[in-house]
Amino acid sequence: MKTPLERSVVLVGMMGVGKTSIGKRLAARLGCEFVDADEEIETAAGMSIAEIFEKFGEAYFRDGERRVVARLIEGKPKIIATGGGAFVNDATRALIRERALSIWLDADIQILADRVSRRNNRPLLKGRDPVEVLTELGRVRNPLYAEANIHIRSDASPHARTVENILKAISA
Repeated sequence: MKTPLERSVVLVGMMGVGKTSIGKRLAARLGCEFVDADEEIETAAGMSIAEIFEKFGEAYFRDGERRVVARLIEGKPKIIATGGGAFVNDATRALIRERALSIWLDADIQILADRVSRRNNRPLLKGRDPVEVLTELGRVRNPLYAEANIHIRSDASPHARTVENILKAISA
């Protein structure tokens, strides 16, 4: 299914929900480019997100993230995966809502915790219980994610099913 996008699609949601892997599959199905905002930030900064957090703090990181997301939205429509906190930032959320189609990928806390426990590259989880952190983050972030244009539930099924649900939603 090749659907010409009128504007970029920005995937938002908690860490571990599958924004990158779902985004890659969605871009392939739509025949467009996929970009991961976190990878773009690391490339621009010349350091990992964990290093940016450690050296400069979260506020500095969020400002850089907003600038990178603004740059990625420009030009030819594409699929953009954002970091879990990107849509929480007021300026970044306003920019995405104004110039792109936002999709909130949502999953149960236990699914997210299982997924994020597989890697140790998440600064907000460093030395903490993933279920506890994700529950806290969800309380703050979910009402903001709910401002996205489309809400898609992701579960333990293959990401291909979530991609199909997104395709149905954007063509409706």
